[in-house]
Amino acid sequence: MEGSTGTVMQDAPQTGPTDAKTQGPAKACEIAAPDVSSPDVAALATMPERYFNRELSWLAFNERVLAEASNMNYPLLERLRFLSISGSNIDEFLMVRVAGLAGQVRRSIEEASIDGLTPGQALAATHEKVLELETIQQETWAGLKAELAAADIHVVGDSRLDDAREQWLRDYFATDIMPVITPQAIDPAHPFPFVANQGIGVLFSLSRIADNAPVMEMVLIPAPLPRFVRIPGEEAAWISIEDLICRNAGTLFPGFKVGGHGVFRILRDSDLEIEEDAEDLVRYFRSAIQRRRRGLVIVLQLQGKFDPAAEDMLRGQLGLDQALIMKTEGLIGFSGVSALCDEDRPELKFEPYSPRYPERVLEHDGDIFAAIREKDIIIHHPYESFEVVIDFLRQAARDPDVVAIKQTLYRAGKQSGIINALIAAAEQGKSVTAVVEIKARFDEEQNLLWAGQLERAGVQVIYGFIDWKTHAKTSIVVRRETDGYRTYCHFGTGNYHPITARVYTDLSYFTADPAAGRDAGKLFNFITGYVEPEETELLSISPMTLRSRLYELIEAETANAKAGKPAAIWAKMNSLTDPDLIDHLYAASQAGVEITLVVRGICCLRPGIEGFSENISVKSVIGRFLEHSRIWAFANGADLPSRQAEVLITSADGMSRNLDRRVEIMIPMRNKTIHDQVLDQVLLANLLDTEQSWLLHPDGTSERVGEVEEPFNLHRYFMTNPSLSGRGASLASGRKVPKLSLRRGNI
Repeated sequence: MEGSTGTVMQDAPQTGPTDAKTQGPAKACEIAAPDVSSPDVAALATMPERYFNRELSWLAFNERVLAEASNMNYPLLERLRFLSISGSNIDEFLMVRVAGLAGQVRRSIEEASIDGLTPGQALAATHEKVLELETIQQETWAGLKAELAAADIHVVGDSRLDDAREQWLRDYFATDIMPVITPQAIDPAHPFPFVANQGIGVLFSLSRIADNAPVMEMVLIPAPLPRFVRIPGEEAAWISIEDLICRNAGTLFPGFKVGGHGVFRILRDSDLEIEEDAEDLVRYFRSAIQRRRRGLVIVLQLQGKFDPAAEDMLRGQLGLDQALIMKTEGLIGFSGVSALCDEDRPELKFEPYSPRYPERVLEHDGDIFAAIREKDIIIHHPYESFEVVIDFLRQAARDPDVVAIKQTLYRAGKQSGIINALIAAAEQGKSVTAVVEIKARFDEEQNLLWAGQLERAGVQVIYGFIDWKTHAKTSIVVRRETDGYRTYCHFGTGNYHPITARVYTDLSYFTADPAAGRDAGKLFNFITGYVEPEETELLSISPMTLRSRLYELIEAETANAKAGKPAAIWAKMNSLTDPDLIDHLYAASQAGVEITLVVRGICCLRPGIEGFSENISVKSVIGRFLEHSRIWAFANGADLPSRQAEVLITSADGMSRNLDRRVEIMIPMRNKTIHDQVLDQVLLANLLDTEQSWLLHPDGTSERVGEVEEPFNLHRYFMTNPSLSGRGASLASGRKVPKLSLRRGNI
């Protein structure tokens, strides 16, 4: 899910995590392939089995992420980080997607999704798969704990420690924990307390020593407390906050005998529905964020041997209509194990990597505008520093010749140089407009905070459309020059977020092309004033023209194939779920177009079905960095990909929401150098990768690419070779990058 600050993966037939050494498959959601007798897509419009279920495909993707926690090619703490990312991903999936399914079931909605499953059927299948992944997570955690212990990093529960550490724990509990927590008796005299979303609590079964009277007490763990606490000592030792509280129950409840305890955690519905008649979007979202915290419970996780009476009480008090109950003897809330990754053990982590600052800009003594005027620039993050994007705005802020800046902001993070640069520009008297998307899920509060700061500095803040999200990544700077005004543009595939830019692979395109500047101006006029552009010269904009432009390009390849000309499509995206777009790709495949897709996450398209999609192959790349850039390339009649090929970058994924309900942009790479860099380096490297790639099969299973004679790791390649804005690209070994071939067997 876009926005999660981590990396992600998928699966195939097995119950346990994948062993990366054997390149074996991980279990996925197996679905029977459709019985195809006709290559006519229109005739198959009533065949939902031609699509994979979206929710199950996402879970398969997250199983690929989880499999990386068992990838022995990674250092130990990095594998632990993948387990944490998997846990965080599942939490968000449950709070949004599964909550949405549960809501449809409560409203008795029976309309089937594109794969033919009703909400009730999809919810049942999703619950089953989530429970399966929970089992794999627990097994993975047990294995990693053993490896951590062997590396002198111990996760202690109720085991006895040496006297010094036991004393430290008692002192720490007394000084740092007890003043913060609040035990509450559960009885008719005390109302059941509110449990926050993702909140963890402990129920204690006690008996009063004086009269042996039974008492039930609840301790809710405040969110500011650390999830894991490091115990000082020569050997690293960590304890979870819930285990620490349970160890000190005697101190917490003097005069009582502790009979038992149980730890629980809840997840609530966290999706926000937008009311079309909301008069004040900012006020509406401020109140909606508060409502989210009190959303319906959709998951109850129980740890340990829960007292049946306590479990019944929880069920009754929380209101668990359509909720998933998960019971485990192991850890609950795997996202929290990321704390252990802070352990200072560099030998157990990836070797640090420092992004390169774009060489082209350095050649112009840091003058970004001069570098762009000379020639368009493409920047490849995180291999090249995101700082250049921030410097683009910093330079604009202090340049006396800059008269205006316009900027979209979807996710900007908590420490944003972008925000500071916009504020500085406004304070310098420049005209600054910021389109702040306050509907960016889970970033609504932060974006409202930024919006307030920007407005106080004099920035004109626009919140966009009520029913559409502004997801386009665009920035323009208008500069007064000797020959008139010139517009400098930045178009990106990723967010203006300095933290995720360190781990997400994205493209930043800088240009002073007047046509791009005119189009970008129309884009902002559309967002800020609802002035829909009648036509554009370069940009395709959703929800108006991006979908139709993609269809034109796909249909042109289809026509080329039917005419006996070379025809191929290569594309890279995060998700592919839109049924009409998928059907266009099916039709192209049936006409003979060779289609190779790199889809990191959800893919509802079934590849490799004879007579139907046999010319389509789909792979997913999972590794140290999260593949996030979106690229389309079309052979355009060329025998081999060349200058003739059409290459475009976009902010949009292949999803209905991106094509119909978001403001997105797609722009062609017309500059020869940049065209070749995106096609022959970025896209090609993704197609060539063997060490981090999973192949999707027609039955929905995915498996790692097996061992090959010349393995290729795209992340390692870009970490060890000149940047796109540099001078050339050859492998460290001196071997030239193979040229892209229309013959899939050579990819």
